[in-house]
Amino acid sequence: MVLDRLKQVAQHVAGTTPPPHPFDPLSASEIEKTTAIVRREHGSLFFNAVTVMEPKKAVMQPWLADPDHTVRPHRVADVVAIGKGSKVYDGLVDLDEEKILEWNLTEDVQPLITMEDLQIVEHVVRKDPKVIEQCGLIGIPKEDMHKVYCDPWTIGFDERFGNKVRLQQALMYYRPHPDDNQYTYPLDFTPIFNADTQTIIHIDVPPVRRPLNQAPPNNYHPAAVETEGGYRKDLKPLNITQPQGVSFKIDGRVIEWQNWKFHVGFNYREGIVLNNITYNDKGNERGVFYRLSLAEMVVPYGNPEHPHQRKHAFDLGEYGGGYMTNSLALGCDCKGAIHYMDASFVNRAGASQTIKNAICIHEEDAGILFKHTDFRDDSVVVTRGRKLLVSHVFTAANYEYCVYWIFHQDGVVQLEIKLTGILNTYALNPGEDPQGWGTEVYPGVNAHNHQHLFCLRVDPNIDGPNNTIFQVDARAGAGEVGSAENKYGNAFYADKKKYTTPSEAMADYDGSTSRTWEMANTNKLNPYSHKPVSYKLVSREVPALLPKKDGLVWNRAGFARHAVHVTKCMFFPPPPISTNKPTRLRHRNPPRRPPRPANERHPLARPPRLDRRHGLRLHRQH
Repeated sequence: MVLDRLKQVAQHVAGTTPPPHPFDPLSASEIEKTTAIVRREHGSLFFNAVTVMEPKKAVMQPWLADPDHTVRPHRVADVVAIGKGSKVYDGLVDLDEEKILEWNLTEDVQPLITMEDLQIVEHVVRKDPKVIEQCGLIGIPKEDMHKVYCDPWTIGFDERFGNKVRLQQALMYYRPHPDDNQYTYPLDFTPIFNADTQTIIHIDVPPVRRPLNQAPPNNYHPAAVETEGGYRKDLKPLNITQPQGVSFKIDGRVIEWQNWKFHVGFNYREGIVLNNITYNDKGNERGVFYRLSLAEMVVPYGNPEHPHQRKHAFDLGEYGGGYMTNSLALGCDCKGAIHYMDASFVNRAGASQTIKNAICIHEEDAGILFKHTDFRDDSVVVTRGRKLLVSHVFTAANYEYCVYWIFHQDGVVQLEIKLTGILNTYALNPGEDPQGWGTEVYPGVNAHNHQHLFCLRVDPNIDGPNNTIFQVDARAGAGEVGSAENKYGNAFYADKKKYTTPSEAMADYDGSTSRTWEMANTNKLNPYSHKPVSYKLVSREVPALLPKKDGLVWNRAGFARHAVHVTKCMFFPPPPISTNKPTRLRHRNPPRRPPRPANERHPLARPPRLDRRHGLRLHRQH
């Protein structure tokens, strides 16, 4: 990235900095400017989030079409702050005019839990007399409290506490040695932490106690692996080199590669956000997608015993995929010729913090792209494929989520999510039956059944914003065998159903018909097929949301009730529970009456749910 560095040096010498792209994340200086403006008018607050408020689509589209002759949208910061008594404030700050546009007290909601919030809980539980007492009852002496750890989770909803107080539940563990795997030693009780008073207000204790596990420790660190026999030695080095450099160009946060062009954004909740994705078709820059992001996810656990019903984490909305992002390392997280992007966030005190190398951009070999052999003369044509990956990795307590946005040379856009890390666990007595709600994965260690359900937000822009969505099913042709219309019974076709209302645009996967969804511009026809230009959403058949209708998870995770929801207007991804600002996510108790149909609040497409690996592809058609 020599050209980028030369630009930076030239700007430094000239004393000028180009204005940020309207989609760019807030810089460290913009974050601190925002918090200073807020403090000037509203005094001492704790900051939960400060992120860019993306300009409205109607404002951005003219600017994207002609940035040199269109007024640049103002830089506006979207602020979430917490005051005394767990009061939550939502605000918008115009950074160009240095003034607050909106400032509202938001009732009956709680913003996400930050990494700072999580770390406070562990310090409190180790000193709490009630927690020390419970540890003693299951075999942990008071002098070993420094070996007690916890994974703080949002409480979601518990009818005993309501939703006026900012609470967390502490999932408890023990480590004989600091490097041991804590999930080998889950503890059987769950303290409830009040974030406002920073105290333990209650402890959930099971009716049948489970003393501290006595199994040998597990340790996944390299030194421990070596003592257990070491790493495998049957692999020889695999070197990846690009002696002439990479094939992509980066201008700020805009990437060009193999006719693709798009902007890479990043925020505290969604992580990577891709905007204004276009494809250069022989000089004609054609729109493909206006915005792509991973909008939300939920991980429901399947043990019905109290208090495990509270274990259904919204890892983006309740913790923030951006906040939990790793600083990536060359050679392990990413391999080859890499370009990195940093990410800046606000901390509790209102200062900016930067995660170095938060986003990794690189190319990979993609196998054979095209091959054909003519059997008549043995002539062969073969083309090797290449793919561009834009990725980040975030750690949600025990799990790691590796998020890859992949661009292919044949026009495919793919989202792939790899799940790694460690299973969340609970205590199990010797000989105890997990009752089918989990699996004993190690002596005394119960891994509860769970799902990972992801919500992908897709805003198509196929040759322009006027796109129509079709459900496509492979069906057998009409007519019985022997009939005039289907004499040999071999007829089949693609049955396309146009979505016209929100209620009919709630759909589920159907593997028996190879169901896909077509996003088409019906105003533009392909000159050969004479069909509308389109992309299709392609995925694989997977289980639906397993928690039952009208239950706690079903009420909170509206997006997960169907595989696809299509709405007419898709400016921002709405949360599982609606709020007055669709750019933010809140967790709170489920409504007392059934919520509005999920299709009225959620945009196109929740991708497939897989326990270990997830992939979704957007295919170009015609």
